[in-house]
This record gives sequence, structure tokens and C-alpha cells, in this order.
Amino acid sequence: MPDVIFPLDSTRRFTDQDKIGHNRWHPDIPPVATVKPGDSFRVHCREWFDGAIHNDDSADDIRNAPLHTVHALSGPFAVEGAKPGDLLIVDILDVGPIPQEDSGPLAGQGWGYTGIFAKPNGGGFLTDQFPDAYKAIWDFSGQKAASRHVPHVSFTGIVHPGLMGTAPSHDLLSTWNTREAALIATDPDRVPPLALPPLPDGAILGSLTGADFDRVAAEAARTAPPRENGGNQDIKNLTKGSRIFYPVFVDGANLSVGDLHFSQGDGEITFCGAIEMGGFIDLRVDLIRGGMETYGVSENAIFMPGNTDPQFSEWLAFSGTSVTLDGEQRYLDSQLAYQRACLHAIDYLTKFGYSPEQAYLLLGAAPIEGRLSGVVDIPNSCATVYIPTAIFDFPVRPTADGPVRIDPGVGAPHSPA
Repeated sequence: MPDVIFPLDSTRRFTDQDKIGHNRWHPDIPPVATVKPGDSFRVHCREWFDGAIHNDDSADDIRNAPLHTVHALSGPFAVEGAKPGDLLIVDILDVGPIPQEDSGPLAGQGWGYTGIFAKPNGGGFLTDQFPDAYKAIWDFSGQKAASRHVPHVSFTGIVHPGLMGTAPSHDLLSTWNTREAALIATDPDRVPPLALPPLPDGAILGSLTGADFDRVAAEAARTAPPRENGGNQDIKNLTKGSRIFYPVFVDGANLSVGDLHFSQGDGEITFCGAIEMGGFIDLRVDLIRGGMETYGVSENAIFMPGNTDPQFSEWLAFSGTSVTLDGEQRYLDSQLAYQRACLHAIDYLTKFGYSPEQAYLLLGAAPIEGRLSGVVDIPNSCATVYIPTAIFDFPVRPTADGPVRIDPGVGAPHSPA
């Protein structure tokens, strides 16, 4: 096992550990450890809410989830010799739930959760159709997940980090804040908001204190969206065996990682759509000197996915086009097309006995595939969502006999917005 350079004690809060991580992006957050090119190391990660979500049958914790505190990130880790303009190579050697802790109050101790966020508190991809908070708890058995809240399905997890990235430079941070503030200004009262500006309340900034803490907290970017440094990309295929190439913007690169997922469907459509958990990740790092210019990688990460994904051979796919639920035609709106494909899948699954919310939670957590299938035929984009049929314990294909009716169980806990 590689050396653990960022340990977490499950009996203590994220901010009470010997080494403190962070939940904002800023170049002045000091690294907690330094590694060398070629080093392999292990990092412990806390789930993104640091234990605020519980293994129970209430969704009040999802409704009141403290978004101002996320994400609980491990790091930053400086890479010796890394300079702006380099490419940082990160290999994911292994990743999984909290080691040797298969039961306990923290997500990752034998269980994880998926949530539909209430519209006033973040919302989700389909927030207009699902404005209230719901939750599903998933129990882990080896590599498989199953839920009392969404019965009759189980699947092998595609375990991955939802968030990993390098620190921005001061100039890049200013660019982020400027452009996102301009977007917010176009509709400042929108619910949910168009973007999340810097927010000192709830900021965790490693070892910074005093005036330095106050200055950085007022400037630091929230970790919710993906950006040029990678960040919260929520790419389910960044599994064991993946290699990622991150642009380097500051001396040392200052790599951070967190938001581990046991499984996720493409798009993480409920916003807390993955099966969230704490755990560990083993990484190896290296550098390509001057790689950003050499390969034209200046504002994005590129990656080579691992080969440990579960293999499915049969799928049921649903399509959607860029026409609103009210019948309004939109021009090549691929996001709308994917929304419509997801809604068609949800409506289909309700014919078997699931509630719409159970179906929505399932699409967020299960290893569905989302594709932009047609983006050139005006005026309609076509998007598709593929559901592996093997995850169900009942026949899910259309037949002349009609759908089998399943017992939907206790259902997903609900908490009105």
C-alpha cells in the first residue's frame, strides 16, 4: 500500500484532523504535503458534506444540506519541480470506500447516498419537474450497490473521484470570478442561482489564519463547477487505471481531490446524483515539462479512462429532442434534448411501479450512459440515455403482455422544499 500522506480519522470532523484540507480554490492555500514526480501515495477523502447526510429514512438532511461548506477536498499536494505551463500526469492506481470500515455513521462506511436537491437549495438537472428533496441510501456488498429506497435493482459500482484538479493562478481566479459575476448579474434573483460567487461563510482554507484567511476567503472560488483546472467534472469513467493530464498554473501544481462516488450515471442528473461516499484514492504523479504549449492544453484537462468499468451487453435507450414540455421549438439545444431523454426514461420506469422520484434517483446513481447522438440536424438536437437492462431483477423491455408490476417498497424519503 502506498504511504498515506493525507490521513482522516473517521471519529473526527474534517476540520478537526491533524492535516486540514480545503473547500475553495485559491493559489494561496498552502499545500499540506509535497510529493516528487514518480511518487505513488494514498489520500483519504471525506464525502463532500463531511457527514451531514445520514443513513436513515428522512430527506430533511438533503433539504437542508449545507452547500456553502462543499466540497471537503483533500490537499493541496505540491509536486516538486512543477511549473506553470507543465502538464501534471495523475494516474489513479486504486480507489474505494473507507478502508476496513464497513459500517458506521459516515457515508463510505458500507453505504452511500443519492439525493434530489430542493430547488431553493441547488436544484438539479430536472429541478422544475422535481422541486422537492428526496434521498436514497445505497448499501455496499463488495463491488455492488442496492437500495431499500429503490428496490429491484443492483449494479457494480464505477468508483471514481468526482472532483480533482490543480490550483488556479491569481489571474485565472480573477477570470473565473469576473465572468461568473457577470453571469449572475443577468438574473441575480434566480432560484437556483446562475452561479455561486465567493462566500467567506463556511470556507475551509487549510492552515491559513488571521488576515490571510480573511483575504483568501473573500476571493476564493467555490468548488461546485468544473473549470479550466479540472475540478468538479463528475466524469464517471475516471476509474481505477485512468490517467489524467492537468494543466499547471502555479508552482507545485497544488493538486487536490475529493467527492468520491461509488457509482454514477452520466450527467449526475439530480445534482447529488452519484452515490456519494468517503474513501481512499491511490495516485501516482509525474510531469511533462512545458506540456501545455506542446500539446495545446491550456484550458482543459484530458484523460485516458481506466478499463475496470462493468461490462454490459444489453441496453434500453431513450431519446429526446430540443422541444420543451410546452411544445416550444429550441435550436439545437442539446441540454434540453438530454433532459427530455431522461424524462422519457423516468416516465417509462413508472409503468413498472416506481415513483417518478425513485426513477430519477436511479438514473443519477446507476451506470447509465448519456450521449449527444445528433447535434447538426436543425432545429433538433437528439440526445439519448442508455440504461443497462441487467441491473433490474425483472424484465424491463417492452412486450405485448405489458409491464410487470413490481413492489416499489418504502419509496424514497421526501422533504418538501
